[in-house]
Amino acid sequence: MSTASIRFTTFAAPSRFYRLANALNPWLWALASLLALAGLYVGFVVAPTDATQGEAYRIIFIHVPAASLSMVLYLAMAFWAALGWILNARMASMLARAIAPTGALFTFIALWTGALWGKPTWGTWWVWDARLTSELILLFLFLGYIALVSSIDDMVRGDKAGAVLAIVGSVNVPIIYFSVQWWNTLHQGATISLTAAPKMAQTMLLAMALMTFAFWAYAFAVVFTRAQALALERDAGTEWARDVARSGKKVS
Repeated sequence: MSTASIRFTTFAAPSRFYRLANALNPWLWALASLLALAGLYVGFVVAPTDATQGEAYRIIFIHVPAASLSMVLYLAMAFWAALGWILNARMASMLARAIAPTGALFTFIALWTGALWGKPTWGTWWVWDARLTSELILLFLFLGYIALVSSIDDMVRGDKAGAVLAIVGSVNVPIIYFSVQWWNTLHQGATISLTAAPKMAQTMLLAMALMTFAFWAYAFAVVFTRAQALALERDAGTEWARDVARSGKKVS
């Protein structure tokens, strides 16, 4: 077996993943908190007022990172669900389950902040715009996955059923991303592009970057924490899980 294969499967065992999450979570929570505080300060205090949208534009520092992360989390959920199904990897399936609530949360935040942004910009809280509608469908897919896997008592069967839904639903992600190019929508195009010069001031870009990394750190922390709980639940009868239960603290 190659070194790469060994590294890939090292944390497939729930007990090893649990220890890894133990080591990373304190740093991730601290990083998320510090980055969020810095991002909110730069975005809502330091960044200048937009010449066109005024103060209302500041919602982008929450809306844009949340919207982008909602799509990434869905693809991550689909990836781990598929990996768990194909390779019969329990930890991968648990990661998929752990990602779903966080993905739903960020999708809801994206929709809610989008409505707050849309009211002063478009004059209405909601329009059946292609991007808004496909983002709403993404929320339904997350909630549908959660409901499906939770409704099946047999966890293995639930993981497989959830994987099918997650994989099929992943076709919605490129629809969300390319909707502003494929259809004539009210939603503006990408503010930041790898192939074009930035369309905003440096302080605005800094605030966006800080909030994006803060959301990523939070997502990793909460997903790892939820995955730990799932691992303990599924391996309740194993020695390592009993050790955690007896000690009343995390395995080091």
